[in-house]
Amino acid sequence: MIKEINSKDNRILKECQRLSLKKYRDKESRYLIEGHNLVEEAISQGAPIDYLLFDEEKASRISFEGDIYRVKHSLFERIAQTETSQGIIAVVHKRMYEFEELAERCKGDGNVVVLDRLQDPGNIGTIIRTAEGAGYAAVFALKGTADIFSPKTIRAAAGSVFRIPIIHVEDNRELKVLAGDLEKKLVVTSLMGDNNYFDADLSRGIALVIGNEGNGVSEELLEMADVKIRIPMAGRLESLNASVAAGILMYEAQRYRNDQ
Repeated sequence: MIKEINSKDNRILKECQRLSLKKYRDKESRYLIEGHNLVEEAISQGAPIDYLLFDEEKASRISFEGDIYRVKHSLFERIAQTETSQGIIAVVHKRMYEFEELAERCKGDGNVVVLDRLQDPGNIGTIIRTAEGAGYAAVFALKGTADIFSPKTIRAAAGSVFRIPIIHVEDNRELKVLAGDLEKKLVVTSLMGDNNYFDADLSRGIALVIGNEGNGVSEELLEMADVKIRIPMAGRLESLNASVAAGILMYEAQRYRNDQ
């Protein structure tokens, strides 16, 4: 059944406006996604969707068995996250993973990537997308990392947030314990790394840490690391963009496995 939203005071509309803010996304463990491709992907992957909303001036071609709201155009513009909206939004619950489920996904040789206080939504989304493409088992986001579920990050991840587990980790010590419980070596990148990345075995059983765009991996994590690696630089460059570096390192694992 399709319901109508014609008032700015509508409860559902106000919910969506709140979810444009990180503090409410965190409080309610919900977030917005926008656009036909993302919404269709969320539905096909069984993401826990509360309801859909669509602009009255743009017909929805998406099949959904839950609550659907047709929103007056001027009101839909209040909640649209993009300048040229496709006219469809879904409200989705963040997935929570029990340790047993996470362990099953990450068991054996599976690798995970760790985001250490990254701030750029484009970098974060691109790394999540690349992690899926490179066959990584999960993404761990340390406290201080920008919101994984911001609209820009969701768009950059291109649907991967529905297919790869994203785990929030409170601090470095919790990460070390979690990596140990999952039998993963903690691998960090550093300008002072012991080895070039192509001399290290990154193919299996690692937790690869990607550091903050400006400051790199934290000193505490450097001290905790099992392996320190570096990406060699020509010219006067000191480092690469975080998502570029992550892509190189994650696909090194794929190359190594394919060569075996």
